[in-house]
Amino acid sequence: MSLACQKDSYLRELTAFVLSCEAAQVKIVVNGKKQTFKGFHVVLSDTVLFPEGGGQPDDRGTIDGIDVLQVQRDGAKVLHLLPTPLDPGSEVKVKVQWDRRWDHMQQHSGQHLVTAIADAEYSFPTTSWNLGEKTSFIEIDTVSISDEQIANIERITNEKIMAGINMFPTLYENVQDPSLKSVRTRGLPDDHVGAVRVVTIEGIETNMCCGTHVRSLSHLQALKILSSEKRKGKVILTFIAGERVMTYVARSYDRDRQLTALLKGGPEQHLELVEKLQKSFKTASKSATSLLREAAILEGRVYQLSPHPDPFFSIHKKEGDNEFMNSLAREVLPSATLAFITVGDDTGLFMLSGEQALVASLGPQVAALLGGKGAGKNGRFQGKATKMGNRAPAEELIRQHMASSQ
Repeated sequence: MSLACQKDSYLRELTAFVLSCEAAQVKIVVNGKKQTFKGFHVVLSDTVLFPEGGGQPDDRGTIDGIDVLQVQRDGAKVLHLLPTPLDPGSEVKVKVQWDRRWDHMQQHSGQHLVTAIADAEYSFPTTSWNLGEKTSFIEIDTVSISDEQIANIERITNEKIMAGINMFPTLYENVQDPSLKSVRTRGLPDDHVGAVRVVTIEGIETNMCCGTHVRSLSHLQALKILSSEKRKGKVILTFIAGERVMTYVARSYDRDRQLTALLKGGPEQHLELVEKLQKSFKTASKSATSLLREAAILEGRVYQLSPHPDPFFSIHKKEGDNEFMNSLAREVLPSATLAFITVGDDTGLFMLSGEQALVASLGPQVAALLGGKGAGKNGRFQGKATKMGNRAPAEELIRQHMASSQ
């Protein structure tokens, strides 16, 4: 299989003929969710739209102005998924969504370059790769990689990019061609038919690949390895190339400006200032916990010292937490028959504590009214609430139940 987009990755449109159009029902991703779509699979005489393969996602574009929702390979055929049918034999204009294609070209070519350099410098072969929406990763077959090795791979990669080395495809009609023996490959797909396509980075590597690539490494602009992670005896390198590097730098600079305004200090001070904030927060958190514990004790003593304490103790404290509820429940019980304690704002926590039969009966009902879930045993039921505005009806339910029980 050799498509126009594989012969010339920079070709943005072409005129083709519709060979076939058949009804299709496939699953596609819409707004991040998979859904079944009923449309039409259109096969053309040729296409500038790349079908998914080789770790590269499929292109998007239009056929006679109709949006192409998916491009998949089926043996030697390329299936273009359209929402409406096209007449077989008709002449159509095919256009690629260039910004998506250009991004994929830069990331895929960047992967080839990093793969070649990691192997040449350290004998780290690539076992797989993935082109993601924001970042891409390369899985290399080594149990570890040092920061110095990563820095060296990145340095050499960008030196090759600055040198503007040529990158080009070659088609071999015969799978048995002896030239293919020296080509890096992970094997051909089981349903492969036709010519074998090889992509060469001049003087660096030759790799069997079906994807779209830049014609000069200078078109990658730059490449940045963002991180490394050990996973199942291998190392994952996350990287960005081309326009993604520019976008990353712009976003990082914008974050720096915002942090500078918030922290009242420049980027070189951000780490130090955040560490100071963390220490201050820990100190404030300890103080708040201590004050809440004291508040719980005081609330409990006020209740205990009242001349005629209500057997139903009910309180809401916006600033409270789980420890506040536990401390307060210990203070008012067993003097109170039942304690109903809530903390938080629109969402928060709730607790019913007291007589086991009452708690077991009322707990699930109160949880339902508060839009939450909970669990309990031994005279205590507690959980999260998402509708704290229903606290008054929940309290009324408890009072009515206790009155009827008495």
